[in-house]
Amino acid sequence: FSKNRIIGWCLAAAAIVCFVLLRRSLISKDKYKKGIGAACRLGFLALLAVIYLITAPPVKRVPAVEGFKTAATGIVRVNEGELIGVYNKAHTVEIYAGIPYAKAPVGELRWKEPQDPEPYNGVRACDTYGPMAMQNANSPLYSSLYQILGFHKYHFSLFDNYREEVSEDCLYLNVYVPADYEGEPLPVVFYVHGGSLTTGQSYYTEYRGETFAEKGVIFVNFAYRLGVFGYFANEELAAESPVGTTGDYGLLDQIKALKWVHDNIAAFGGDPDNITIAGESAGASSVNALCVSPLTGGLFRRAIAESSSILAKKPYHTFRSMEAAVNTGKKVMSEFGAKNIIELRAVPADKLVATKQSNGSMTIDGYAIVEQPYLTYEKGENHEEALMNGFNAKEGDAFLLNYKAEEDNYIELLKPISGKYASELAALVPAGSVTRDKKFIIDAGGAAKGSLCEVYSAAWFTYSHYLWSNYMAALDRPVYEYYFTKNNKSLDNFHAGELPYAYGNLFRAKGVYDDSDFELSEIMQSYWINFARTGDPNGEGLPYWEPVKKPGDKLLEFGETVSMIDDPYLPIYEILEKYQND
Repeated sequence: FSKNRIIGWCLAAAAIVCFVLLRRSLISKDKYKKGIGAACRLGFLALLAVIYLITAPPVKRVPAVEGFKTAATGIVRVNEGELIGVYNKAHTVEIYAGIPYAKAPVGELRWKEPQDPEPYNGVRACDTYGPMAMQNANSPLYSSLYQILGFHKYHFSLFDNYREEVSEDCLYLNVYVPADYEGEPLPVVFYVHGGSLTTGQSYYTEYRGETFAEKGVIFVNFAYRLGVFGYFANEELAAESPVGTTGDYGLLDQIKALKWVHDNIAAFGGDPDNITIAGESAGASSVNALCVSPLTGGLFRRAIAESSSILAKKPYHTFRSMEAAVNTGKKVMSEFGAKNIIELRAVPADKLVATKQSNGSMTIDGYAIVEQPYLTYEKGENHEEALMNGFNAKEGDAFLLNYKAEEDNYIELLKPISGKYASELAALVPAGSVTRDKKFIIDAGGAAKGSLCEVYSAAWFTYSHYLWSNYMAALDRPVYEYYFTKNNKSLDNFHAGELPYAYGNLFRAKGVYDDSDFELSEIMQSYWINFARTGDPNGEGLPYWEPVKKPGDKLLEFGETVSMIDDPYLPIYEILEKYQND
């Protein structure tokens, strides 16, 4: 039954019809109406339970090419041995999915720095993606109901329905290569997925790498430890670490993956001296961390960052001090009644992942991140030679759904991001002065909600790019900044809305995008690919993208048209600067 969601629909519909008819028939003939009604309801629930059991999809790893008999690539030799991938359906791209870049961080390796992967036994088949990193998922009941209705984040079709595997054993990467390429070494994009460092996976369709590979850029994405598995900090762990670190295991995974790519990408036809690191949201914050980490020098040349960084002096949500990290770790220990790390390592992963403590921030651990990141830029010790970065029009909207913003509580809601300057900020962006987008069904709302979203978008997301661009300009390094405003029927210009445009994956959402979206996507892909090749996004036939030379310079808008505009948030930045510098 788990092979077809239509069966779930039919069974659920049949159950409803049968019980309605049965109930009406019995009640009309019997004086014990209440008892019969209750029995019918219990029977109905029992039947739904049966439907749940027979329609819950199985758990398995996601195939690199779905619903298609794949052809195998030739053998590729990497440091751990030989591996073989699969061609995509069009036979234009070779996909090597689920390549281990480190040992599974399980058992004694939970909360340790990533270790070198084991050598392969024979030729390793790389035709399925590795598991998602441990993260909170929908309950089995919700998964089953979504399966019945055909609306969920899991995979379903007439041929194969399944839930994606979630596991601590998650340190795998994927490589997308032009099919049968035999030319000069190709540029490489190393992509870090987002998800607040607590959710996400390497193979979401918004940033799969086939399109870039078809256009001559090798694309790599990967999974890394998340949440309590990736950013838990504890003094015992620091003491047992040979380098004295704790609280940045997910970041160390990213560095391990980057080193693996640098050491092995030539085997796929890539140029280890022409790697661009890229990421969105928490992935962009991670890219920024890779730029300042003393562990990544010489591993990449350029950076692309979409919708986040870690450069604010008073971080809103991206990194924390060791003291704060250890304090959170103590709360985790207490929550599970663990007296020491041995006991906490014994807690099953599916129990530990449900911790109530937030573990979605990187840590200044003195090893992977040695100081507040802005200090590294002030000294010019950051690694990226060139930067392309930017943000979307409605970055903060989806993160504020539970906030009810009215005129009488507006200033109080602004204080966490502006302190004593909240009143000044409220005078600049008055309550009710910004129209609220109505696309979210569940929203606490309020007359001041649009204004609140406008200001939080600036504080949480866009201000960080203003800072990053200015630091790079001061160092006289090439930097390009964008502003995505294109409207559509999907993610629109909210957080992550630019992803399928930039990476050429609009075609995966049929009926959602129109010709203007595909035209913009082609333009954005050209900029991204040109930058990965040379460090300059500009090219023949593209509107000229002016680099940022000084604070307040223009941005390139990706909207109904593509043109240079003033940053709309500059007045807000002036107030945020006061708060940050206090």
